[in-house]
Amino acid sequence: KLNKMKRKVHRISFKKVGITAVLLLSSVGIFAQTNVYDDVIATSANHTSLAAALQQEGLDVALQNSAGTFTVFAPDNMAFDNLAAALGTDIAGLLALPNLSDILTYHVLTSTVPAAGVTNGAIVTPLNPVNTLKLTATSMGDVYANQAMVNAADLNADNGVVHSVNAVLLPRETVVDVAIDNGFTSLTAAVVTAELLPALTDPLADYTVFAPTDAAFDNLAAALGTDINGLLALPILSDVLLYHVIGASVNAADINNGDIANVLNTANTVKLTKTSGGMVYANQAEVVLADVASENGVVHALDAVLLPYETVVDVAIDNGFTTLTAAVIQAELLPALTNPLGTFTVFAPTNTAFDNLASDLGTDLNGLLALPNLADILLYHTLGSVVTSGDLVNGPVTTLSGGNVVVDLTMSVMINDATVTSPDVTADNGVVHVIDKVLLDATASVNENDLEGFNVFPNPAVEFINVEVENSDSKEISIVNNIGQVVKVSPLASGQTKINVLDLEPGNYTLVVRSANGSQVEKLVITSVK
Repeated sequence: KLNKMKRKVHRISFKKVGITAVLLLSSVGIFAQTNVYDDVIATSANHTSLAAALQQEGLDVALQNSAGTFTVFAPDNMAFDNLAAALGTDIAGLLALPNLSDILTYHVLTSTVPAAGVTNGAIVTPLNPVNTLKLTATSMGDVYANQAMVNAADLNADNGVVHSVNAVLLPRETVVDVAIDNGFTSLTAAVVTAELLPALTDPLADYTVFAPTDAAFDNLAAALGTDINGLLALPILSDVLLYHVIGASVNAADINNGDIANVLNTANTVKLTKTSGGMVYANQAEVVLADVASENGVVHALDAVLLPYETVVDVAIDNGFTTLTAAVIQAELLPALTNPLGTFTVFAPTNTAFDNLASDLGTDLNGLLALPNLADILLYHTLGSVVTSGDLVNGPVTTLSGGNVVVDLTMSVMINDATVTSPDVTADNGVVHVIDKVLLDATASVNENDLEGFNVFPNPAVEFINVEVENSDSKEISIVNNIGQVVKVSPLASGQTKINVLDLEPGNYTLVVRSANGSQVEKLVITSVK
């Protein structure tokens, strides 16, 4: 019949019945137009749920528009089933969602973008402009829109293209949006480069992201002798980024001092500190902006990039030094000793060594942890450089507390009166030597009340501090930063001494007052000039 009709059409005079000819040609399909709804979605057995949703919301008519140009990311039936299960409902429940139209229009672009035209990290605006779509083109050739992978690409029609996807997109504000909207350009570039957009844009996930600022990335690049492009080229970039993400929402108020957090990179844990002044750290990095909420988690901005390195703290934790670990936490020294770019030598007393000290002092572990100069004692066990057993020589060595330990290699390796029982336990930021006694500075005391009338104000400080010491034997005060470096020393006499701190960076410090009878410490917080 078609051949007969064609022959009949050829006998028609176009001059006489031009309009009729066009109608006849159209009726046999020569000028027929296909569209993304009728000819792709509605005819697909894998997209019946999408077709029903589009019809219900009246959006099928829009996608039939022959004058339109569309790209549709089309969730398949399994995608709808999975969303329904996650929300505790069924397809009928999804079709009853009050924002169903907004969800559907979030899947549609008003231009035609074939799979080959997707640029990794492209941010595009769909018909629903409440949020953008984040596109990923992986090195393996996979294409994603947000968390959804394209499982059948380039289903073409005359008014656009359909890409079948394995998940329903939801226009929710995610932790990625927080990074983009708040100027974390280096972090965003790193997430794109590491092809982590699909994971972090999952609208049904629950994350805590410790987000380094741009300055934090710049500082790391400078420390490594490179630039941001060098960081983005690191082969461990994905591992580094996943080390910043906890698979659950954790607000700053929920963090306890000494919490150890499991992160998406299982190679190491993140050690959390909450100081007595309320400051929060993840490893060595301070939280400079907390609790930026999104619909799939919370973001805490950091002033440093975390690296999943094995540190001297990990050596203590992994080898059963529970008392030493508890002391480091109590003294708020985790941020110092977890610095991945630091260089430390730690003389690590065993649990038995701490038990023996407690017995000698007539107290227990809690009594030791309550010592006012606990931080000073621990820093007396720490050197600010890597010194292996082969590097040790007889004589005094200055520790981070400012006091000296004495190395004696005559018979065995002795540090003061402690014997090194296990040398050279290496970490990425130093070395640990296990010792059988707790070291005490001969010029320091572990008693609480050696220095009466010791007072520091204002605290927190901005420009200066006043130190009041009634003890006439007081000699000097040291200000120690959070990585154990003595950054200022000032002589003291009886009465009040004013010390300028305007030249010190804002942060947490330890004041150490020394006298002939002993020493005492006090926490100091320095804030910036407003």
